Amino acid sequence: MSESSPPAAAPPPVFDDAFRARLADLFAWRRDVRRFSREPVDEAALRTCLDLAALAPSVGNSQPWRFVRVSEPRRRAAVIASFERCNAAACATYADEQRTLYARLKLAGLREAPVHLAVFCDSGTGAGHGLGRATMPEMLRYSVAACIHAFWLAARAHGIGVGWVSILEPTVVTDALDVPEGWDLVAYLCVGHPVEEHADPELVRHGWQERHPEAARLHER
Repeated sequence: MSESSPPAAAPPPVFDDAFRARLADLFAWRRDVRRFSREPVDEAALRTCLDLAALAPSVGNSQPWRFVRVSEPRRRAAVIASFERCNAAACATYADEQRTLYARLKLAGLREAPVHLAVFCDSGTGAGHGLGRATMPEMLRYSVAACIHAFWLAARAHGIGVGWVSILEPTVVTDALDVPEGWDLVAYLCVGHPVEEHADPELVRHGWQERHPEAARLHER
């Protein structure tokens, strides 16, 4: 091999049937967790999950995700207060049995989860030099969503549960966390060890919404 020749690329891994079956289990058992134990999350495991999440694809290789751990009690209290306001307002939009059912749902584990992670999109990042964003600037936020899903799967594989809380006021949360200008909230995650495990989603189990039988339908054109 000459000095100018590039090094030989490592062969790609071979994913066999056994691996694919376990991967299917991981996808099926990924759950939006709302009931957490107060057991601390191992810091090394959390760091590993974040490192794996950072392997997610991003437009222009911009990697616009910014994870913020929320630990200060006053900041957490501001987030919880926002959730409670929004949750009460949402409940009031329903009527009769649906309102009763909504009121019974546990929609966040904000008080129990040992780890809170706010995930932002750095909309002002220069990384990626704008590639792929001129016609679809929302690709930055989509990239953050892909990273969050990767983190979710990695956490599940490490026995850690994740709950995505969307019943929040983004501006209130952003102000409470005092993040840099241009960081837009995409997700607020509760992270910890689940106190119970279920194969079916919570909203299916409690009668809110069944799985759509044609959710994976391929539309031909």
